[in-house]
Amino acid sequence: MNNKIAIVTGADGDMGMEETRAVAQAGYHTIMACYCPSKAQAKCEKLRKETGNENIEVIGIDLASLKSVREFADTVKERFGRVDLLMNNAGTLETGQHFTVDGLERTISVNYVGPYLLTRLLIPVMPKGARIVNMASCVHPMGRLNFPHMFERGCKGCFLRIWPYSNSKLAITLFTFELAKRIKDMGITVNAVDPGIVNTGIIRMQMFFDPITDLIFRPIIRTPLQGADTAIRLLLDKDVEGQTGTFNRSRKIIDLGKKYTQHPKMQELWDRTEEIVKPFLA
Repeated sequence: MNNKIAIVTGADGDMGMEETRAVAQAGYHTIMACYCPSKAQAKCEKLRKETGNENIEVIGIDLASLKSVREFADTVKERFGRVDLLMNNAGTLETGQHFTVDGLERTISVNYVGPYLLTRLLIPVMPKGARIVNMASCVHPMGRLNFPHMFERGCKGCFLRIWPYSNSKLAITLFTFELAKRIKDMGITVNAVDPGIVNTGIIRMQMFFDPITDLIFRPIIRTPLQGADTAIRLLLDKDVEGQTGTFNRSRKIIDLGKKYTQHPKMQELWDRTEEIVKPFLA
């Protein structure tokens, strides 16, 4: 076992378990960053037995609380002093319009603002060669950066849960491109991954049409391991060493074009997010 540190958010979820298993098997001291640590502990014990890596542990984090994100980052920095892999895997598709203690729509906080803050806080302890992977989605083209509505309500106009989710995934994608440029000289890579349509709880809407959509999409729905495969590759494979600022699907780089890599609101998104997280960066 080596002394390198890997963090997987939402590590007790379906894809999170696969990502955690992979980095643990690779010998990393692995931190399962989970919303409910007590529930995640049993899965942690399971992974220790399966991988033979005793250096897997659970540390609580609530991405809907920027204070919690800061406390988690402080704990990691104080205990370990370094982070080599950061997998921003956790995500939510809320069943209604919910708000956080910070005044943010919850989907936007969990899927974008929380990971943004966590990443910004941990970069100072990331050595050259460290890797950051952000979980994006195939729905990012549906996203719209309408400010300040995106942060305050999740979307502009009528609330439908898919809009905040799409907006958050567009935001994390643009964050990936922008951050990659800003820290390239540090030797830290940042990439985004679209897992495809995966058989996890997030695709079930708890609505009457669930059985119908399940029937339609079943032929193309991926298993959690299939969904996590590209993320695991970006975290561990030697042949992607140095690859940064890319959007990936099915083990391939997908060229999203200047519409996204030079998005007209990319700088505004960065500036507005910085203003939100500023009290927790100090």
